[in-house]
Amino acid sequence: MTHPPLNVLLAGPRGFCAGVDRAVQIVERAIAKFGAPVFVRHEIVHNRFVVERLEAKGAVFVDEVDEVPDGRPVIFSAHGVPKSVPAAAEARALLYVDATCPLVSKVHIEAERHAAGGRHILLIGHAGHPEVIGTMGQLESGAITLIETAADAENCAPATPERLAYLTQTTLSVDDTAHIVAVLKRRFPRIQGPHKDDICYATTNRQAAVRAIAGRCDSLIIIGAPNSSNSLRLVEVAKAAGCAHALLIRRAAEIDWGALAGVRRLGLSAGASAPEVLVDQVLAALRERFAVAVEEVAVAHEDVHFRVPHALEA
Repeated sequence: MTHPPLNVLLAGPRGFCAGVDRAVQIVERAIAKFGAPVFVRHEIVHNRFVVERLEAKGAVFVDEVDEVPDGRPVIFSAHGVPKSVPAAAEARALLYVDATCPLVSKVHIEAERHAAGGRHILLIGHAGHPEVIGTMGQLESGAITLIETAADAENCAPATPERLAYLTQTTLSVDDTAHIVAVLKRRFPRIQGPHKDDICYATTNRQAAVRAIAGRCDSLIIIGAPNSSNSLRLVEVAKAAGCAHALLIRRAAEIDWGALAGVRRLGLSAGASAPEVLVDQVLAALRERFAVAVEEVAVAHEDVHFRVPHALEA
């Protein structure tokens, strides 16, 4: 049987970023050094494939530090944690390794700098996201106000409007965030921003790559987890850039083949916490049903590398 033709536009960059790669390496090296089990507070990154692979190697994922047995090491996820978490580990004399992405740590440092300067902080981000919880937990309660939307930016009423700073979650929509920042700068002309944009290079590059292909696609698939902020933003970017039929899947088994009937040009990308093996599996599944021609559309080259903590270096 002759398979129908399918042109796949493969966005680049896609998939793992340096912060995710570092976090996964930290867990793997900790298991090699300390032996199993090694405990990890929350998902190390938002991807079940990655989590299950690490579980098979000896990682145990828990919700809180008090679930870690005495004498076993614990790792904090790439999203960052409130200061109360390492404090809880230290109170029990637990060995802990912080896998917070360095770009998230940069936001934490900025928060402390602004607070030390007497500025109230407006944090642009999504309520309940681990990164937001971690950033807000760097300071005492009330020092940071969360801004989720442009409407929040219009309506917030800080007590010290002349002494403000803003920070952002690292995985937001570049366009949506720029709109919110514009509102804040209009309302509070003296507000201070970060020395360099908080939205990380990987988020920016993956959104740019999806934007570059979206208008050429009949449909577009993003590989990522439903609790992954950067993956959800890629779906939004695709739709805003001209591909109304953009969807999120976790792996090839979730492809809706009926929805691809009649599609001749398919976009494909992956969130920053999705490994390339999941992209390969989707392409393999597509080749079973279509005569696939792949065109890679790259908008940037990434050579960022973050070192693992010294204690885990070979």
